[in-house]
Amino acid sequence: MAEHESKAHQTLRSYPGNENKAERAKSEGNIHGIEHPGSTGVIYVMDRAMKQGFTYSSKEWSNFGQGAPEVGPIEGCMERPMTIEISQDCYEYAPTSGIPELRKAVADLYNEVYRKDKQSKYTYENVCIVPGGRAGLTRVAAAIGDVNVGYFLPEYTAYEQMLSVFKRFVPIPTTLEEAARYHIDSDTIRKEISGRGLGVIVASNPRNPTGQVIQDEELEELVAIAKERHTTLVMDEFYSAYIYDKEEGKTVSISRYVEDVNEDPVILIDGLTKNFRMPGWRVCWIVGPKAVISSMESAGSFLEGGANHPLQKAAIQFLDPKKFRNEVISLQRHFKQKRDYVLKRLDEMGLHVKVSPNATFYVWLDLSHLPEPINIGLNFFEECLKEKVIVVPGIFFDVNPSHRRELFESPCHHFVRLSFGPPLDQIKLGLDLIEKVIKKWTNKV
Repeated sequence: MAEHESKAHQTLRSYPGNENKAERAKSEGNIHGIEHPGSTGVIYVMDRAMKQGFTYSSKEWSNFGQGAPEVGPIEGCMERPMTIEISQDCYEYAPTSGIPELRKAVADLYNEVYRKDKQSKYTYENVCIVPGGRAGLTRVAAAIGDVNVGYFLPEYTAYEQMLSVFKRFVPIPTTLEEAARYHIDSDTIRKEISGRGLGVIVASNPRNPTGQVIQDEELEELVAIAKERHTTLVMDEFYSAYIYDKEEGKTVSISRYVEDVNEDPVILIDGLTKNFRMPGWRVCWIVGPKAVISSMESAGSFLEGGANHPLQKAAIQFLDPKKFRNEVISLQRHFKQKRDYVLKRLDEMGLHVKVSPNATFYVWLDLSHLPEPINIGLNFFEECLKEKVIVVPGIFFDVNPSHRRELFESPCHHFVRLSFGPPLDQIKLGLDLIEKVIKKWTNKV
């Protein structure tokens, strides 16, 4: 089967911004000077689902495409306020780098959890508050100069827009192999820096969508390589509390291995979104050298203007290190139980996960052994929509800014990402619906 013969692939190509760039010149339909940036994978997925009748309040649908954790009560986790008090100053703009009190609270959290044995400590000047993770990535991208930027496939879908909108730098991908458990090892990093002349490396850790994580000595070695080769590491750490293969309560951050907070070329991005299960607040942060934070402040002044002032003040209470440690323990117990349930059910229906997640709340599922046409992620996604269950096709994690590669050539073509972020009752429903899809097409063969 070729791309032009697949209805699911032609549906994707029909959305503005997703057309084959090599073919687009044949049928330009944009307003002069304006190009459609395309939509991130999850946005496309949810738009397709809504066209099929999905609503967020529907009890008949299961959303495995969800890129956020469940936000309801979890045993042992802290209670969230249902109301917040707003002082008079909250009606003013907050600084584009965030309010000093919250910036200090973030710095103190990293110093206490990861850097108690370090002489060099983060201060509020090493922290920039941003309105969401994408805003953090965008600010960093806006400040990257004329360098080659390395990233790894598969990777978080929003990186595609970040790497394509800003034209000063050149994005260069490296494909990770399933046989190596999608692992980013130090030898690969050294080879890519030397062979491709990388000035910046951007990576999620823990990894979205594969659920793998770089930690301990390997993470320490990455910092050493970055300093040795004068390459800046930009680490997206939004899933740093979702760790399942180590001692209970362990979290991961590259900040543990930074020696000098103002000299080492390490930038990290995190926030309330995942680890605190508060995605709707859009309160996140960038942590790095003072010079970087100064650049981030300037970038925010012309990009999005900064995070919500009242919610920044309300967020301070959650960043107490003791509260954070307690939250992590309960979070890990709850999500590990859901992970184990999902893997067991998938295995029972013949969907054997070759690389099981030891972090995040995602399963990177290989469909290649299924019968045609559902052995292809986009087709599987469309068949799942018919049964009222949402998954994310793997090709959206093939971050391909130029859009020149044929979809069928993608190394992510035969995969989907399943999220066990939703509550367990939705997960059980979704797995029942996926099993229905599998049986339908297996019985046709």
